[in-house]
Amino acid sequence: MRALELAIIGGTGVYDPGVLSDVRQVTVDTPYGTASALVGKRGDKEIAFMARHGYRHTVPPHMINHRANIAALKMMGVKRVMATCAVGSMNTAMPPGSFVFMDQFIDFAKSEVRTFFDGGDRGVVHVDYTNPYCPEIRAALVSNARRMGIIASDGGCYVCTDGPRFETPAEIRMFQMLGGDIVGMTGVPEVVLAREAGMCYASIAMVTNWAAGITGEPLGHSEVVEIMQANGERLRELMMLTIDALPDERHCACGHNAPDMPWLGRVDV
Repeated sequence: MRALELAIIGGTGVYDPGVLSDVRQVTVDTPYGTASALVGKRGDKEIAFMARHGYRHTVPPHMINHRANIAALKMMGVKRVMATCAVGSMNTAMPPGSFVFMDQFIDFAKSEVRTFFDGGDRGVVHVDYTNPYCPEIRAALVSNARRMGIIASDGGCYVCTDGPRFETPAEIRMFQMLGGDIVGMTGVPEVVLAREAGMCYASIAMVTNWAAGITGEPLGHSEVVEIMQANGERLRELMMLTIDALPDERHCACGHNAPDMPWLGRVDV
């Protein structure tokens, strides 16, 4: 059995990997709090699964402890993260039901500390985000989505807000002017922390609705969940095909020059 090096973070509507065997729960105490993950097998690979909002969707976006989640995965030995998220679309080329493999983000959220490096003994660290999302995982996702006949966009700019409220039409117009394509509430600082931890990170964004003001219709959480659940099987198949296609060794620059994090020890899972 290969060492645990890959994790899936499930967003809204994705609370169970549904494709792993011999699943066990692992709880990790980190300097930022406690985080839990399910660890199971797919073939000869061990994979961790973490439900971003909890396994019963009890944690709202602005209360997610992203630092504990990513720190726990780091302490478990994870080097690659594939995440899912539900998003609203501001781009008519990215309709509800389609997937977006974003390559850029704009961060408008402000509800929590968004780095592992708070100064003091841990220093001040400036990490490069020219390519925030792992190009190797993204390429595999795009290729497999095309093989499956999924309507998907290769690239897109994700705008992150705090939530849990939806955005106003005025905010959406502003985000469009700034180059945003899709909007969500959880993708940052997750991607930021993963890069600080030296991990590869890519996200599968499922467009569940048009953003506020696009159609004039009011937004509701139930429709978001319905779209995610309706596409759950395709989403799982895409993730598993991509996991199977990834080479054992990383050939990207995501982990290069990653800052040292000696305060995060290694845990036995």
